[in-house]
Amino acid sequence: MSVWRTKSIEQSLADAETPEFQLKKRLTAVDLTVFGIGVIIGAGIFTLTGRAAAQYAGPGVVFSFVIAAICCGLAALCYAEFASSVPVSGSAYTFSYATLGEMLAWIVGWDLILEMVLAASVVAQGWSAYFVTFLAEIGITWPAHLGPQDQPAFGDFNLAALLLVVALVGLIAIGIKESLRVNLVLVAIKLFIVCFVIVAGLFYVSGANYDPFIPARAGGVESEGIHQPLIQWAFGLEPQTFGVLGIISAASVVFFAYIGFDVVATTAEEAKNPQRDLPRGIIGSLVICTILYVAVALVITGMVKYDEIDTSAALATAFRDVGQGGFATLISAGAVAGLTTVVMTLIIGAVRVLFAMSRDGLLPVRLAHVNPKTGTPLRLTFIVGAVVAVVATFTPVGRLEEMVNIGTLTAFALVSIAVPVLRKRRPDLPRSFQVPFNPVLPIVAALICIYLTLNLSIETWLRFLVWMAIGFAIYFLYSYRNSRVGKGGDDSVVEPLHM
Repeated sequence: MSVWRTKSIEQSLADAETPEFQLKKRLTAVDLTVFGIGVIIGAGIFTLTGRAAAQYAGPGVVFSFVIAAICCGLAALCYAEFASSVPVSGSAYTFSYATLGEMLAWIVGWDLILEMVLAASVVAQGWSAYFVTFLAEIGITWPAHLGPQDQPAFGDFNLAALLLVVALVGLIAIGIKESLRVNLVLVAIKLFIVCFVIVAGLFYVSGANYDPFIPARAGGVESEGIHQPLIQWAFGLEPQTFGVLGIISAASVVFFAYIGFDVVATTAEEAKNPQRDLPRGIIGSLVICTILYVAVALVITGMVKYDEIDTSAALATAFRDVGQGGFATLISAGAVAGLTTVVMTLIIGAVRVLFAMSRDGLLPVRLAHVNPKTGTPLRLTFIVGAVVAVVATFTPVGRLEEMVNIGTLTAFALVSIAVPVLRKRRPDLPRSFQVPFNPVLPIVAALICIYLTLNLSIETWLRFLVWMAIGFAIYFLYSYRNSRVGKGGDDSVVEPLHM
């Protein structure tokens, strides 16, 4: 046996048809696109845009969003090719298992668990803050000791976050189609409010606020110790503010506003026509979100001079400054609807990744059994829901939000590398969608993701290494010995990857 053993694509597809592990195929291209928009657009559209403009790029932040979209789009193309070729739950984990070997697949799966569970917990806490604000806007007071705290500590009880997670887990357990029907309604509300805010904001745009569109360069971002980016500590390269380099630095910041499209790939096994619909869902959601991000950036920087933007609540403050404070209620409602879809989608994604890992024996197989009535893995749904509920309710998890980024980018990089590997090893595999200019674009995508991880803080890297050490311990103590591939279910051994 070898840690580089792979699971053949044929075996992955066969496992998906096993009755005890079979998920219901009920999702269309529209469902998948809405699913992607639901997780990509969250509170960031109301806050991150203003922060990037005020601190890094001014009105030129619109170019930052385009650059970030192109960079993220390269990874999205790689995901689209894999998802259409290997339409099985698990996303990057499944793709890596078929190409890079079991140990690297475990690493990717472990990273995805970190990304989705931690992100769902962070966003649930963010939702509670917007929810309490929205209630206050309409005259309802939420008990202070049962809501989000300004400086949260371990043991604080966030009832609002708990109620959200419990409600969503109950909905997800009923079925994927039912979950996405609610998701569709909430995404529609979110998009309506975002578009309404954009259109309304255009009436208060002043051309003078766009001058200069690209402010003069103003130096680097101050940081020190373990809080400084790894690339700054290792090479002395500081993120720059304003000017052309400021636009590049802002692109690194707003890149994370796009993270989430990969969750679409986790539902591949539940798509009616995955070869056609998965690429449409992944790329379509990314294009729609890019247009909205650019439009919001133009509105914010046109309404308020970039150096006067309130970085904590850019849109709400912008409308208050022009005498439209009532829009704060609308914006809060949009954030509540938006973050609800984000939490739900991330929980679904985490469940599907764990489902794939359990079905392969890397985690207890019994966890992957599907309820015949609901067509969902109920045990995993409740386990993931319980973990998210506890973390969101009782811990200051927001301090760890950069961990979401490093887990995601690691998965992006490995999937990008895996595309040319699978092309070489399985040229016979039917591919309804192909990344153009292979292997150049996949390699560029991987390099961009690696560069972005280097822009994360040393503190984040240290925490990530601890998480990986725990993952390796579980793999060698349990997963390696219990793998269905290792036991002879499908034993295709490959040599370590050489690029």
